[in-house]
Amino acid sequence: MAYKHILVAIDFSAHTEEVIQRAQALAVADTQLCLCHIVEDFPLTDFAYEPMISVDSDMRDSLLEAGQQQLADVGKRYQISSDHQWAEFGSPGRDIVRIADEHDVDLIVVGSHGRHGIKMLLGSTANAILHHAKCDVLAVRLQDTD
Repeated sequence: MAYKHILVAIDFSAHTEEVIQRAQALAVADTQLCLCHIVEDFPLTDFAYEPMISVDSDMRDSLLEAGQQQLADVGKRYQISSDHQWAEFGSPGRDIVRIADEHDVDLIVVGSHGRHGIKMLLGSTANAILHHAKCDVLAVRLQDTD
């Protein structure tokens, strides 16, 4: 059975093209490809005043606007219409799954670096998606370039 609605989660890394091309390879004539990018809401450490402070609203807006523009550029390159693109601020592991649920996606395609040791303990977006998604998930194994 072919997938009808594929959500490709991208992070604008050097591997973005590889992840999108893998999703395209799974698509058939009537498959809808969609893109999403989640700008991670990460706290900044400030040892002088408070243990943690959140990213201020101006910086949030700038990061989201940049993400939306990059997503639009990628969408244009792959002929994915703007109504099938979502750029949001939040938690990638949680919000990619939420977007997939809201739009009846039957496959999420995401890149995975396959980190080990301490990097693995810090969390993995692909792992979070894999364990919480209600649809199929394809984690495309990526080779680090460094």
